[in-house]
Amino acid sequence: MIKRQQIKDLLKSTAFDTEVTVMGWVRTFRNNQFIALNDGSCMGNIQVVIDFNNLPDELLKRITTGAAISATGKLIESLGKGQSVEIKATSIEILGDSDPEKFPLQPKKHSLEFLREIAHLRFRTNTFNAVFKVRHALAFAIHQFYNERGFVYMHTPVITASDAEGAGEMFKVTTLDFDNTPRTEDGKVDFSQDFFARATNLTVSGQLEGELAAMAFGKIYTFGPTFRAENSNTTRHLAEFWMIEPEFAFADLEDNMQLAEDMMKYVIKYALDNCKEELEFLNSRLAEEDKQKPQNERSEFGLLEKLDFCLSNDFERLTYTEAIRILKSSKPNQKKQFKYLIDEWGADLQSEHERYLVEKHFKKPVILTDYPADIKSFYMRQNEPDAEGRQTVAAMDILFPGIGEMIGGSQREERLDRLTKRMEDLNIPQDELWWYLDTRRFGTAPHSGFGLGFERLVLFVTGMTNIRDVIAFPRFPKNAEF
Repeated sequence: MIKRQQIKDLLKSTAFDTEVTVMGWVRTFRNNQFIALNDGSCMGNIQVVIDFNNLPDELLKRITTGAAISATGKLIESLGKGQSVEIKATSIEILGDSDPEKFPLQPKKHSLEFLREIAHLRFRTNTFNAVFKVRHALAFAIHQFYNERGFVYMHTPVITASDAEGAGEMFKVTTLDFDNTPRTEDGKVDFSQDFFARATNLTVSGQLEGELAAMAFGKIYTFGPTFRAENSNTTRHLAEFWMIEPEFAFADLEDNMQLAEDMMKYVIKYALDNCKEELEFLNSRLAEEDKQKPQNERSEFGLLEKLDFCLSNDFERLTYTEAIRILKSSKPNQKKQFKYLIDEWGADLQSEHERYLVEKHFKKPVILTDYPADIKSFYMRQNEPDAEGRQTVAAMDILFPGIGEMIGGSQREERLDRLTKRMEDLNIPQDELWWYLDTRRFGTAPHSGFGLGFERLVLFVTGMTNIRDVIAFPRFPKNAEF
């Protein structure tokens, strides 16, 4: 096998007059002489200069946009603008042809909508090279953060019989024959004849299983795929996405908030330190996009400014009740500029309210705590009723600029009597979660955790505006292509 050099390394090299071999894909071929070659190691191309007089016409015709080639030659100092080095080729080999009449990625600007239709090829563009390099860095940083703090990485089940969120929007897993489905005497599907002998689904969260492990290891985290059968076509929803969910014992809501804030700052800093080229490119891309929008629709911050905003500020912490008071008396609410007006305690906050608190009122990331129990999940620890007799739970949401909620979590309800009463009130069958309740029967302890949708994090750090552009092959209603 011929030893090849990465373009990323050669662009920084000063080892002139040495022979090098590069392999990559042709971005452009000008004047039968200049090949812009990219191998995916960086966004930059290296220029390969050929002597067309010494190459057969048949070979020249095959050097087309998208073709994979190998080029060997001398690395020389470039006299042209825009690059410091180039390769004066002595030999060219075509590794894979690309029909220029059919290859959809021509050297011009393509819309993100069009690129979604050819998601198998969009990695070859600078935009998606940058997005997925940042995604890689963020995933690595997540694992590094938890490893440094002694958390154990757990792989929780993808197939489950429980619904952690109680939302019911789950994908069913079955091997039953749809054309000859077995039925019980009352006409319902007889899942006892299914593969698992019961109804099963794709998981919406690894939290409940994560809690079991936390009660043995002390500190664990999950990082895996989750699924929601939510018929939503918004720019913020996917049917398949990845979740980071730490759970740790002997920890209250304060500990939970601190861990979440530390994690967000750590991974953002890691991306800034290790994806400088990619983030500068995405920052310029976002600024260019903003110029095309009306003034009132432009981003509050540039991308790099927004990331620095999250690093340089301590997150503001306040209760849901305090937030409602601020929002009720806010100018957008008083002047009826909010789409969803805040008129009473108990309202579920919308993205516009969350962004107002972050971007206008506090001008820093915000952690909201102590939400009404009625709008939160059954497993959250119940606070004592407030002065007005209202029931809240020890929940927290972390709100970021431009996106609203980034993290949702809580101290978990460790008291068996409180938990079972809450499950009764919500008609959640206790016999199906007997194993979860056992952690409250045998050595219960205060514990906390949260969930971070990984694609939402990538969306925030890259400045992309549609969540379908930060996962390789998006799954959404009526689409499971590739």
